[in-house]
Amino acid sequence: MNAWLQLAGVFSMLSLLAVGGGSAVLPEMQSLLHQHFNFSQTEFVHAYSVGQLAPGPNMLAVLIMGEMIDGIIGALIVALAFFIPSSILCFYAGRLWTRIGDTPWRHSLQQALEPISIGLMCSGVYTIAKESLVNWQSCALALLVGLLLLKTRINPVVLILGAGLVGFLSGYIAS
Repeated sequence: MNAWLQLAGVFSMLSLLAVGGGSAVLPEMQSLLHQHFNFSQTEFVHAYSVGQLAPGPNMLAVLIMGEMIDGIIGALIVALAFFIPSSILCFYAGRLWTRIGDTPWRHSLQQALEPISIGLMCSGVYTIAKESLVNWQSCALALLVGLLLLKTRINPVVLILGAGLVGFLSGYIAS
């Protein structure tokens, strides 16, 4: 039971800190999961990667993390703890945002939050990249996929699955 409360506490706090989206809290999420549940960086990257393939919100990876920590109950606890608090906060913040209209205060707040959100998202990318980009092949593959995403209209899921297959085959051939 104590583990369930700890799981709910960690993910509800992360929910409320997720300014700019769930990827903004990836570094803190990885740190807290390691600290409280002995969740390795590799497990974190794998859970996040699989979660990105699922249709729906991009942070469905938290359900996988919860399941890895404490099975189906862990996934349910994490789902409620991660999505409910931020949804309630967004509902009331949206009502306030509409009420203050087009005031200078609203414009200033929006301008202040933009670089914070971008910085937090970049830190999330860094957290995933430092564990995933381990050799020149993985760096080249990431660069190729990034360029294809920018220059073509190929579905990102196809690119992710293709990159995963190439990575798997290169590891299989090397061993």
